Amino acid sequence: MSLLRNLRFSLRVLRKSPSFTLAVALTLALGIGATTAIFTVVYATLIAPMPYPNPDQLVMVWLKIDGHRNGVSAGDYMDWVQQGHVFQGLKAFTGTSFNMAGKEQPEMMQGQYATPGWLAMQGVGFQMGRDILPEEGVDGRDHVVVLTNKLWQRLGADPNIVGRQITLDQKQYTVVGVLKRGMADRLTWQICAPLVFHPAQLNHDFHWLNVMGRLKPGVTLQQANADMQAVATHVAAANPKSNKGYGAGVEQLQNDFVDNNTKLALWLMLGATGFVLLIACANIANLLLARGTMRQREVAIRSAVGATKRDVFVQFVTESLALAFVGGVLGIAVGYAILRGFIYFFPPDTLPSEAELRLSLPVLLVSIAATTLAGLLAGCAPAWYASRVDPADALKEGGRSGSSRVRHRLRQALVVGEFALALSLLAGAGLLMHNFWNLNQVDLGVRVDHVLTLELPMNKDLNWPAEKITSYYQQIVRSVGAAPGVESATAVTGLPLQGTYFGMSFTIVGQGDYNDVSQRRNTGFQMIMQDYFRTFGIHLVRGRAFTDADDAQSPHVAVVNEQFVRQFLQGKEPIGQRVNVEQLIPGVQQLGPVQAWEIVGVFHDVRGGGWDHQRPEVDVPFAQSPWTDVSIGVRTVGDPAAMTKTIAAAVHAVDPTVALSDVQTLEQVRDADLAGDRFGLVLFGFFAAVALALAAIGIYGVMAYSVGQRSHEIGLRMALGATRNRVVGMVMREGLTLAAIGLALGFVGAYFVGRVMQGMLFGVAAMDVGAFCAVGLLLLIAALVACYFPARKAASIEPVQALRTE
Repeated sequence: MSLLRNLRFSLRVLRKSPSFTLAVALTLALGIGATTAIFTVVYATLIAPMPYPNPDQLVMVWLKIDGHRNGVSAGDYMDWVQQGHVFQGLKAFTGTSFNMAGKEQPEMMQGQYATPGWLAMQGVGFQMGRDILPEEGVDGRDHVVVLTNKLWQRLGADPNIVGRQITLDQKQYTVVGVLKRGMADRLTWQICAPLVFHPAQLNHDFHWLNVMGRLKPGVTLQQANADMQAVATHVAAANPKSNKGYGAGVEQLQNDFVDNNTKLALWLMLGATGFVLLIACANIANLLLARGTMRQREVAIRSAVGATKRDVFVQFVTESLALAFVGGVLGIAVGYAILRGFIYFFPPDTLPSEAELRLSLPVLLVSIAATTLAGLLAGCAPAWYASRVDPADALKEGGRSGSSRVRHRLRQALVVGEFALALSLLAGAGLLMHNFWNLNQVDLGVRVDHVLTLELPMNKDLNWPAEKITSYYQQIVRSVGAAPGVESATAVTGLPLQGTYFGMSFTIVGQGDYNDVSQRRNTGFQMIMQDYFRTFGIHLVRGRAFTDADDAQSPHVAVVNEQFVRQFLQGKEPIGQRVNVEQLIPGVQQLGPVQAWEIVGVFHDVRGGGWDHQRPEVDVPFAQSPWTDVSIGVRTVGDPAAMTKTIAAAVHAVDPTVALSDVQTLEQVRDADLAGDRFGLVLFGFFAAVALALAAIGIYGVMAYSVGQRSHEIGLRMALGATRNRVVGMVMREGLTLAAIGLALGFVGAYFVGRVMQGMLFGVAAMDVGAFCAVGLLLLIAALVACYFPARKAASIEPVQALRTE
């Protein structure tokens, strides 16, 4: 009953001070809302179980060499299936694309090839129909597909679609199932077809598969790794030419595709919101301490009529928790709004598809816990000081107690803590800003202006010979190059700024035996057409580019980047050196005989696949190593975005069945690569700005309260001859001293923030003196502005009026 009585009294007190209640609730709502939104993302991405039956049994199995994971060859996969003992099922899958026939023009759809039972192994539910059957995983019976619910809706949501046919790559496929609405609709692929291995693909050389497994009940990850390592050792012994040095690694599916930088960024964001919440709590504690001073007479009267110190303490804590409850309710609403903004602005593919961003029960429980903790943190100190009020002293007219002085020191300490936390947050934002500046200053090695790019997958047909593939793409490039407004056009297997399409093993002729796996090195490998360097504005620093004469019948030639020369040639003349690389056979995932490519040119490094490092690269003429999937680059005279229809018409003039995909300018490609860094900077900067505002409000409140409490003293000083400028200086000095102490402590926190963020930064030290000094100066200016207004008010006190009032 006493709790209900205290609660009713608290609500009456809060209703009598609506402005105070609203200020505290909004301050707390901001902190709780930001924490709720970020924790929702962290929980959904890193903590919540995946939406599959027994998700802890789902694993990825990787081929590993030197501690790095690699794709899996078809031969390795088949051996793993036959020799492994720890899996209920082991399925292979790989990404692909389909040209789907449309009413007006074909459309490219992202898809998956997967061995039958892949979807069933995951426990994915079906809206209608069924999974792909084992007997449909053989050549001739494999023209069946499963659609996502999202694609089914786009196709008209036909309830009788199961059993009907759709046209993919000019072939008829029967729809056998439609997945349930939900998680599958967030996947990048929309069509799943059977993965069929042709005899030529069953080799151990070409690593093109991903492998997922479900462990048997009771099998631990350690047992699975031991079993698969034994299998990999046996496979390597049987296939030393291709598998020497390779092992196998089993990893939990959860978060296996989330890179370490993303994980670190999410935890840092959660820490940043925690700092904001702590600063909000400090501000609220300051407000409650100031309000407690005004309620000393009330507390004294209650004590005089029999209330114990415990009663007073509990009452004040109850009021703080009631305020926290109001702020928490508002905070959850604010958190939901922030979360919707995250969903809208998050860069694509940042989070795994399994992550469902919603206010779930665990998130709400954490929000309630944070609200309760915030109420206790903000209310305990004011409640303790209220319970220590001396009734006799408080009832004296104008009486001042030692408790008031201690309370004022606590408020000052809270401001110091706010500034220390705010500087740590601002330092993180400063480091990210410096990082973003560095990324924008990187020499990309290409000219991003006036370039349109698009993906152009050829209709899949294993029977196309290399000459026909080359001729097909040459016709398209010539047609695009002849279009009005086009300066040059080219084709390449991997666009600049996005990384090379292939990674290949090689040896330099005369410096290593290719048959000895231990002597091979790794490099990026590209097939490019003429005008590649001209179209993308890549500078050739030595030798020559490719010409029409570099065809399938001419000697095999290559150009390499500067990083290749630095890393592998060690000061030797690159022109004339020859590089051994296995020939790629188009149409099937297979490597052919070793081919020696003579280096005829060296080009300036082009950034791609992560701007914080540069990968060595070997480029060869497309005609000497054709491939089925390419990207087209077009340099235009005018705005490249306005040329989309013209380019599409030029492509369809050669092949009206092919679909264009990922049509974007090279500037958009660059911006997409920076999207994650930009989003992190904006988000961290937002929290830092909130922390800055709260810290400034905090020091303003302390100084304004101090001026109000010391009006008698200030009036006396001015009556004895103190000038207004001196009074302003006195108040400003006191406020800036608090800020300076907070900044000094904050620099220690900033250093540790920098250490934690080091792995995310490009060319930025953990102790970035320039960034730290800049944010420190910003905080000092905020403190200066916040202190100025109370100082000006102090200087406006009329000595006679102040003394008369006292």
